[in-house]
Amino acid sequence: MGRIVIGVTGGSGSGKSSISKAIMEHFSGYSVTLFAQDSYYKDQSQLTYEERLKTNYDHPDAFDNELFYEHLKQLIAGEAIEKPVYDYKKHTRSSATEKQVPQSVIIVEGILILYDRAIRDLLDIKVYVDTDDDIRLARRVQRDVLERGRSVESVIRQYVDVVKPMHHQFIDPTKRYADVIIPEEAYNLVGLDLITTKISTFLNIKE
Repeated sequence: MGRIVIGVTGGSGSGKSSISKAIMEHFSGYSVTLFAQDSYYKDQSQLTYEERLKTNYDHPDAFDNELFYEHLKQLIAGEAIEKPVYDYKKHTRSSATEKQVPQSVIIVEGILILYDRAIRDLLDIKVYVDTDDDIRLARRVQRDVLERGRSVESVIRQYVDVVKPMHHQFIDPTKRYADVIIPEEAYNLVGLDLITTKISTFLNIKE
């Protein structure tokens, strides 16, 4: 039957993770896997901790695209991979890895999966989750304050100085490569239904 690769992208806080989670939950028990770009931030062990703190995680250079591309090709070819694990507390790649086995449907998620042409060309369907800047900021504040113990001031400063400029420079322009643009993330049931219907057809699931 082969494989189908579906890319889900959008800015930080856009809701792309909600879309990916909804797809995974809808097809729980079926041959569907999630392949996240967040695991492929570059190893920074050669830098001091203070230098690592200055990393711009919203810039294309933050990602190890070569490894990401090779691992995605292996999954498409039916080969298992040892996926890197990123240590967000140490701001570098962990020595540990996680085994990921190929499935019939591969959901590729990340803010910059449409930026690199080589990676983009591996995607059969490209989905862009389009969400207003104010909503994305509100979600980042809620997440980083509640889950990561950061101050509201620091989250807003980072968003204004780094996240928003990077979004408009690198991420938003990739919208032109998308086959499907979904506003309002997982709450847009019509857009979500289009994706799940396509996957159901591919997997020969009658719903």
